This record gives sequence, C-alpha cells and structure tokens, in this order.
Amino acid sequence: MKITFLGAAKSVTGSCYLVETERASFLVDCGMFQGRAGKNGANEAPFPFRMDGIDFVLLTHAHIDHSGRLPKLWLDGYRNPIYSTKATADLCSIMLPDSGYIQEIEAEWSNRKARRSGRPYEQPLYTAEDALDTLKLFKHCHYDEAFSPTPGIRVIFRDAGHVLGSSITEIWAEEGGHETKAVFSGDLGFKGKPILRDPAIIDSADCLVMESTYGDRLHNAVAARSEKLFHVIEETAARGGNIVIPSFAVGRTQELVYEFNKRLENKAARNEVLARLPVYIDSPLAVSATEIFRQNMDCFDEEAQRLIASGDNPLDFPNLHFIRTMEESKALNEDRTSKIIISASGMCDAGRIKHHLKHNLWRKESTILFVGYQAEGTLGRHLTDGAKYAKLFGEDIRVNARIEVIEGFSGHADREGLLGWVGQFKQKPSRIMLVHGEDSALTGLASAIGERFGIAAEIPSPGSSVTLGTPVLRAELPKEGAERKLAVVSMLDELDAEFHARLEVLRAELMKTSADADVAALADRVKRYADYL
Repeated sequence: MKITFLGAAKSVTGSCYLVETERASFLVDCGMFQGRAGKNGANEAPFPFRMDGIDFVLLTHAHIDHSGRLPKLWLDGYRNPIYSTKATADLCSIMLPDSGYIQEIEAEWSNRKARRSGRPYEQPLYTAEDALDTLKLFKHCHYDEAFSPTPGIRVIFRDAGHVLGSSITEIWAEEGGHETKAVFSGDLGFKGKPILRDPAIIDSADCLVMESTYGDRLHNAVAARSEKLFHVIEETAARGGNIVIPSFAVGRTQELVYEFNKRLENKAARNEVLARLPVYIDSPLAVSATEIFRQNMDCFDEEAQRLIASGDNPLDFPNLHFIRTMEESKALNEDRTSKIIISASGMCDAGRIKHHLKHNLWRKESTILFVGYQAEGTLGRHLTDGAKYAKLFGEDIRVNARIEVIEGFSGHADREGLLGWVGQFKQKPSRIMLVHGEDSALTGLASAIGERFGIAAEIPSPGSSVTLGTPVLRAELPKEGAERKLAVVSMLDELDAEFHARLEVLRAELMKTSADADVAALADRVKRYADYL
C-alpha cells in the first residue's frame, strides 16, 4: 500500500490522500484549500493522477476542507462512487452546491473588475450545478459495518465525534497474500463534546494518518468555556453592543444553539441576559444544516437523546430566529439594539459574516467572538492575531470592537485528546503520519507521541509518499509535473506568510509614530521592500 499526501500536509486545509494497492487506487477525502493556499492557486492546480485510474473515493466528513474539490473531480471526468455515511451525504447535499454558488459569485465579482482593467476573465472552480451532478456519485454506508468497494479492499467507517456523520476510516488491503491496515483519523472530536458521541476506539493499525490541528495546545474545560461565553455576552450587552460570532455553518453553529438551549432550560443556571437577547442564525447554509441535524438525531449522544425523549428540542429555543433572505440580514445591521448574530463563514473569508463585521468592527461596544480554528491567511486569523485594520469590500475598517477567542468550542480534539485516543489502540501503529496541522502543532504532537509511546511520528511534505508492506504492483498514478506544482504552492504559502508578517510589523510601527522623520524613514523601508518584491 502506498499513500501519497496531496493536501493537508504541513498545513490544515485541502485534505486529500491518494492510496494505491495491487488491486485498486482511491482517494481518502478531496478537500478545498483555504487561506493562503487557496489564494495561491492550490484549488485550481490539476490533480496529480488520471481520472480513469481512481476506483472510488472515501469521504471522512462533509466539511469543505475535506469535500470541497469533489465537484472538480466530476468536472475532470471522475464518475466512480463516493462512499460516506448518510449524514455526511446529507450535509454535502447542501454544502457542495453552496460552495459552487460561492465560486460563481466570486468569479462574477472578479470579472467585473477584469472588464474595467482589461484582464482575462476567470472561470469558477465549479458551479452549483456541477456540485449537484457530483451528488449522484454518493453511496451511503452505516457506522461499524464493513463494506468492500472493490475486491481485496475492506473498509469500515467509525464515529469520529467531530461533526454529524464524521468518520474514522479503517482500510484493510490484501497484497501478495498479506493484509495491510491503514487508519485515517479524519478530524477527531473530543470526549464530552455536546450533541455527538465520543470518537470510536480503534484496535490496531499498521499505519495511522492522524490530524494534529490542536496538537500543541489544550482546550478550556467545557464548564470554563461555557462560563466565558456567557460572561462575554453579559458584558457586551451591558455596553449596548452586538455579539457577532463567525461560525462554521455545520457543527459549530448547532453546538452553540445546543449550549444556549441548555442554559435557558436549566432553571438553576438560567441566564437572564441570554433570555432577553434575540439570537439570529444568519446563514442559509446553517439553517439548512440545522434541519439536517434534526433529521439525523440517531447520531446524537445519550445526553441529547434524553433531551429529545423529554420533549425538548435541543436545537431550538424561544428567542432563536433563523434569517433566510438578504433583506432580513441587512435589517440586522439597521437595528441598533443588542443582539447575538451567528453567521458564516467561520473564518470570515466569505458569506454574510463579512457584512456584519463591516458594521461592527469599528464599534467599541461590540464583540467579535471566535469559537473555531482560523487558518493562516484568512481574515479571521488576521483579526485573532491582533490586526488593527481589516479590509472589507475595498474599505479599511478600524478594529475597535473587542476580539475574543474561546477555543474550547472547537470540533477538534486537543493534544491530550489526540494522545488519549492513540493510547486506546490495543496494538499501536508502527507508523504515524501527522497531517492537518500548522508547524507548531505538528512538531509539538510528534514530540509528545515520541515521549509517551516511543513512536517516531512522521510529518509528510506535500506530494510525498509512504509505502507500507509489499510494493505497489499496479501502474503508478501521480504525474511528476503536478507533484512539483504542489511543492511550489507550498513555497508560495511560506512567502505569502512572510510578506504579511513584515507588513504587519511596518503597519504597527507606523501607528506608533507621528514624527515626520520617522514616517519618512518608514516610507523609505516600504519602498525598498516594494522594489525588492
């Protein structure tokens, strides 16, 4: 078995792994790159394999950084099955067309500028219609039930506890009379996460490909994160401001609604400020996703099931309002009374959240509350890193609002959660490949795994491969040029990060000084840097 790392290698987004065996070649995930990698052309780059050589796709979950390039596969001629859980397929039925619609809107916006400047027109990566066509390829599988997508390959999806329908993927491949087992963690949730069950325990693996998003840090305890959430709400409401929460439409939004419902239903701990504030879900995708959660309550944990049995809908409460139209969304920013606005996208790079930021970032009384991971190069990361200005719709907005981060709401396990999950393997994997993390998370988790388990975890580079067991006998699929392109995209990401870091240093120095001589010296440094670029 040979595994080639085509995405989320030394980065967080774009999860995609090519697996080749004697009998078959297939993908685990086919995600979209976000942040700097997405802006540097990684999504448009050609796939480094022939479409007629891919027998099937295994999809761990519906989040766009794992599923978002499936329609590009369709456009390039792929017509074989995509296997996932039912809940994942249900969520993809709304998320992929929504992603296609965003591609169309962004291309249209770019082409308006192109018409004025004489630049060539851009084509969307794919359209909503392409995404709908892709959905025809999905085949549903149940948790804990083995299936064989092709002779010699056996697969089981286990509950990953990350988002509705998310899976840990166990893969057994027969090669040369020997069976090799690889496990792909997908994105792992953590024990005690609201709504969903804990991640399943895996018995054994020859090779584990594991996420490391929070491999270098610990989350707040559930109780502590809840108290901080309501403290921020109370303080902001007292100032007369809005609480704006950039939130992933699938998973994080429903978890917040669940948390609010619990605090309102619990008479002993009822939060009266929350009871008075209107709460708006301003994301058509989040509205649809919440309905899909309600249709897949069999995936819920015991606590959520008890609430349902008692007659309490854990994803609803009296002052919760779902915003559907653009007119309703605009009206939220015309209303000056305090409110909670939960809107997508969670990293602030697209969607209605950008409009709410434009109307609230400059207000000292408002709070922008981040409850999820912010990838490098995104507007959300820019704000959580302490930016003083944010560019929105061509306008520089001064950041006067309070910026708060509560990491305990993340859908990802922290370092101890990841280590605890590995520790439950009865037979530890001989090789652990760490993916889906930034440098500090990857190296921090690799070090911790070595100390605790004596396993030298590896950190694969983009386009690199690892071979397990007997050599692959089937014709190799990757194309050299495409592999080199992955490496160049990675180099562009590093240069982009360095550029933005230097830009922030210069901007901070400029804000601190008013002396003409100092400003002139800064201008000279900026000019020299611009000439160098």
